Amino acid sequence: MTSTTAAARESLPMQAQYDLLRRYVEVRTQTLKLAEPLSPEDQMVQSMPEASPTKWHLAHTTWFFETFILASHMRDYVPFDASYKFLFNSYYKQLGRHPDRAIRSVFSRPELYEILRYRNHVDSCMQKLFEDEVPAELLQMLELGLNHEQQHQELIVTDIKHAFWTNPLRPNYQPAQIKAFDSLIEPLSWIAFEEDVHEVGHDGYSFAFDNELPRHRTYIKSFRLASRLVTNAEYLEFMDDGGYMRPELWLSDAWDHINANGWTAPLYWEHEDDAWYVFTSRGRLPLNPNEPVCHVSFYEADAYARWAGARLPTEFEWEVAASTVKIRGNLLENEAFHPCPAHADTNLQQIFGDVWEWTASPYVAYPGYRPSAGPVGEYNGKFMCNQMVLRGGSCATPASHLRATYRNFFPPQARWQFSGIRLADDNT
Repeated sequence: MTSTTAAARESLPMQAQYDLLRRYVEVRTQTLKLAEPLSPEDQMVQSMPEASPTKWHLAHTTWFFETFILASHMRDYVPFDASYKFLFNSYYKQLGRHPDRAIRSVFSRPELYEILRYRNHVDSCMQKLFEDEVPAELLQMLELGLNHEQQHQELIVTDIKHAFWTNPLRPNYQPAQIKAFDSLIEPLSWIAFEEDVHEVGHDGYSFAFDNELPRHRTYIKSFRLASRLVTNAEYLEFMDDGGYMRPELWLSDAWDHINANGWTAPLYWEHEDDAWYVFTSRGRLPLNPNEPVCHVSFYEADAYARWAGARLPTEFEWEVAASTVKIRGNLLENEAFHPCPAHADTNLQQIFGDVWEWTASPYVAYPGYRPSAGPVGEYNGKFMCNQMVLRGGSCATPASHLRATYRNFFPPQARWQFSGIRLADDNT
């Protein structure tokens, strides 16, 4: 999934290989840490077709290393269980058949302890394989596998949150903790960017998914970007102004969707005794008006922007702005798994972390895009249809997984991810 230069085709120094192997251990350990609070029964739950059981995430990420590295590059490798090649394939058609995504929760076997043994087996073989110097191409595949697992770390958090919300007992993923509301938040301001021809996309000198390539030039008119994310209080104003009942604010497909599904508020919001509450990884809490609005679809983000007299940024406007900001913020390492109010430490606040930011850009290929060769070419390119681009990461995204060129994508109706809103407008 990375670009390949002449230097990259040579074997990297062993120190770089050891560094990557240490990262392998760190990433694999982090995944187990996220699953640790969950019982075997918890790890079986799949609350909707778009989500997956935690146990499946643990197995599939292991399957990735076994399938794309060990089975292809380790001499005399013996699979832990030959049936897993089919069972934990997600969607790679070139590798053969795979189970229906919607029924992953019915796989009571293999049991959780067998999945953990599977992980140990693959980890042990990976350590053995990388004891000796390997070609750079194999290290690139290892790095792809690590970034793949980090994506599933975020999915573990989002999927179990949705699973616990559907449970009438509303269990906590983390210990309950109520923080005092911040009494003040900086008013939204606008940061101006001049028109220019910009270089966008990854430069190819470090890891990137193939959908971030190739780097290319694009003309961007002058624009303004909001200094921070839209808050719950601001979104409540939209709701109180009849936002969900005004067809002029909604795209046609969006209007049909919200009416068919009865949407009147973001996912996880509940109204009781004249007050709003929100379900979080720590259970149900009073809605904090200063936190970024979260778990809204592209449809809702777009309607809110129209109501506010603004628009959503394009993904290239967002990238140009984000390229001036360091990657720091409320990310997975904070273990909050919930967005936090903005703090005015920079002109552009909350660019990375808290919530994924919907853009106005459809998920399509860059000019000159070529998917990676082989089955891994199915990783991103096959989804370039009926999806919208999100940028910036969330409170469940690992810091080392992010960069300004990173392109996430989901269908416009998706809400279970930590997704929110940043406004833009034309700088006229």
